[in-house]
Amino acid sequence: MASAPATRRPVSRARAVATSRFDRRLAEIVSHATEVFCEKGYEGASMRDLSRASGMSLAGLYYYFESKERLLFLIQKHTFTTIVQRLKSRLEGVNDPEQQIRIFILNHLEYFLANPASMKVLSHEAEALKNGFASEVAAIKREYYRICVGLLDDLKRARGLQFSTRIAVLSLFGMMNWIYTWHNSRVDADAEQLADEMSDIFLRGVMTGGKVRR
Repeated sequence: MASAPATRRPVSRARAVATSRFDRRLAEIVSHATEVFCEKGYEGASMRDLSRASGMSLAGLYYYFESKERLLFLIQKHTFTTIVQRLKSRLEGVNDPEQQIRIFILNHLEYFLANPASMKVLSHEAEALKNGFASEVAAIKREYYRICVGLLDDLKRARGLQFSTRIAVLSLFGMMNWIYTWHNSRVDADAEQLADEMSDIFLRGVMTGGKVRR
């Protein structure tokens, strides 16, 4: 009986190592898939293309994923989950509505400027997922949208402004989501400076354009 714990611990460590290796390999495949979808588009990419890009056999790829749709799902889920988690962490302890919106914009731009392939895939393949995959990603996107709505509503109340929250939120996403089509790191500002300038433009618009309640 005394030796039983000693035999279980190495098994547990072995399982942890195996899980870690599996997760790393999974992340590598998803990264390669992002590049392939970015270059060829979701419809134009095949499992064979993904196999070649990841350096795996076709059979090996099917061991991890039953279809390319699951790969697209994991790309979208990982991206939106990461953005939401980072945003929540950054907003902790910040009470000023204007500063919260600036954090929202910086968080969004910072991630997508560091991951332009992911941004392109998300923008172009937003409607490609079906059924359960689509529902799960849509739930995360709705949470992200609701966070932004809440921040704009807080700003309206704090500053006594009147404007359409929906139009303001969708306009903000329109400003941010297509940055990959024009941003050039050699001539354009980095994420922090770009977020400052975009925040100034957006906030100036909603704060001066919104009619102040008397």
